[in-house]
Amino acid sequence: METNSPSPTVTNSLTDVVGLRASGIFPSGKEPSIRTLRSWTKLRRIPHHKVGHFVYYDTNEVALHIRTKLRVPARGGS
Repeated sequence: METNSPSPTVTNSLTDVVGLRASGIFPSGKEPSIRTLRSWTKLRRIPHHKVGHFVYYDTNEVALHIRTKLRVPARGGS
């Protein structure tokens, strides 16, 4: 007998560096380069998750971190 119970859906927002860049959390036309994102990862400036040698990013976690903790000082200022 088959049951018609719905299977649980898992919403996974983990993505790789290319997906993070294209996820829409950065302003259009001003997305950081893949090299910059990898550098930020190495310097632990943005949150990431390692599975083996693969690196994944939770887009919601990165967006929240950028809004609250990643500050870039203003240029100039006279």
